[in-house]
Amino acid sequence: MELCYQLPVLPLDRPVPKHVLSRRGAISFSSSSSLFGAPDPRQLSQRRGAISYDSSDQTALYIRMLGDVRVRSQVGFEPERRGSHPYLGTFSPIFIVSLSVIRRLFSFQRHLLSSRLLRGAPHLNPLHILDEDYCGQAKCMLEKVGSWNFDIFLFDRLTNGNSLVFLTFNLLNQYGLIELFQLDMVKLRRFLVLVQEDYHNQNPYHNAVHAADVTQAMHCYLREPKLAQSLTSFDILLGLLAAATHDLDHPGVNQPFLIKTNHYLAALYRNTSVLENHHWRSAVGLLRETELFSHLPVEDSLSIERQLGSLILATDISRQNEYLSRFRTHLDENDLCLGHASHRHFVLQMALKCADICNPCRPWELSKQWSEKVTEEFFHQGDIEKKHKLEISPLCDSEANTIASVQIGFMTYVVEPLFAEWARFSDTRLSQTMLGHLGLNKASWSALEPEGRDTEEVAEVELESLVELGVRGDHLALELKQKLQL
Repeated sequence: MELCYQLPVLPLDRPVPKHVLSRRGAISFSSSSSLFGAPDPRQLSQRRGAISYDSSDQTALYIRMLGDVRVRSQVGFEPERRGSHPYLGTFSPIFIVSLSVIRRLFSFQRHLLSSRLLRGAPHLNPLHILDEDYCGQAKCMLEKVGSWNFDIFLFDRLTNGNSLVFLTFNLLNQYGLIELFQLDMVKLRRFLVLVQEDYHNQNPYHNAVHAADVTQAMHCYLREPKLAQSLTSFDILLGLLAAATHDLDHPGVNQPFLIKTNHYLAALYRNTSVLENHHWRSAVGLLRETELFSHLPVEDSLSIERQLGSLILATDISRQNEYLSRFRTHLDENDLCLGHASHRHFVLQMALKCADICNPCRPWELSKQWSEKVTEEFFHQGDIEKKHKLEISPLCDSEANTIASVQIGFMTYVVEPLFAEWARFSDTRLSQTMLGHLGLNKASWSALEPEGRDTEEVAEVELESLVELGVRGDHLALELKQKLQL
């Protein structure tokens, strides 16, 4: 989403109208919990920052920052942004300022307070941008960040939409990686803020909350006995960074869409792992922009970038069978030796693949929300394709598919095979819990299917769509097509 500003409209020294300041529906960035509910208008004028919408002038957006900056501007909404697709909106070339710029302005105080820590200033609460009531709840949740029932949606609300920044920073600190790799606090904060902002929050599924959820799942896998005993600090750093950036700048459409619309990214990466290559290159760009690893030898920085790419590229769902077959072979031959760096890296790839599609293995209350969001994104792409008279991609036709049918097929032919092998590798309580949730969630979606539709029939229909997307691999896809014909 973009905001089109035509400045100046209102001088900065001119006060915001009282009726706007007293509006209860304003989005408030304040330091006092007393401002929640029905605040006193006199207190509202003292808040550090707010975004208020003027109902009497429906083109006006008022922004207050740090108590003394007042801006009034004309607003026009445009879905186009850097890296997006021309089919998704029309670009307006005059005075474009994205919402991410506004968020970066509000994040200035965060960087300032982080730098105070380096100067030896008194200790500040690490969640200082939150109101006290919310800060306490968020801290309590972080104490249980290793729980598989961790509610990332609640945590995102408690952190004012900053779940990826706070969760990733907390984990890096918890593992002692900030001190071990001598990471500059200000650079690290800036990197995480930029990563979070480069996710498209208008995407129902591929957004910063999904990245935070995958990072939390990755943390759970890193704590599994086999991995905890074998992985090095460098492996853990790579795993967390890859999880946080694995879908960076995702446009909300899939690779087939980019290819058939001749998107420049498809041409740039020659129609091969288009999105994953873009996520990786975007992450490298932010690492270099913030100079997060500039204090390390050049060889080490390049190694981090290269191995980060290897992990992110492994999340390409079209290469699912390639990685799954290799994993199964290692388990059958019992030749995985985590003392070897290459084997540890491969296990990290499989862990990230599991974390990326672990939503069906979460408790129903969380899994259902993710299923609805990803299907909404699929159907939105299908609507765009219908609008522009393009061939509708598999799983994206809202008239031919339901949330339940999409999820049943995905669980049966993608999730179950992967997590069954992961349970063979790491036969722990967590693995059994995930498989248990997977079975219950699949049964729940089956119960929501319209009467008269058999679960196996639904799964086979969705399998054909998955085969068309190339999810199962060439040889296995041919075999499955033959079975369907029989």
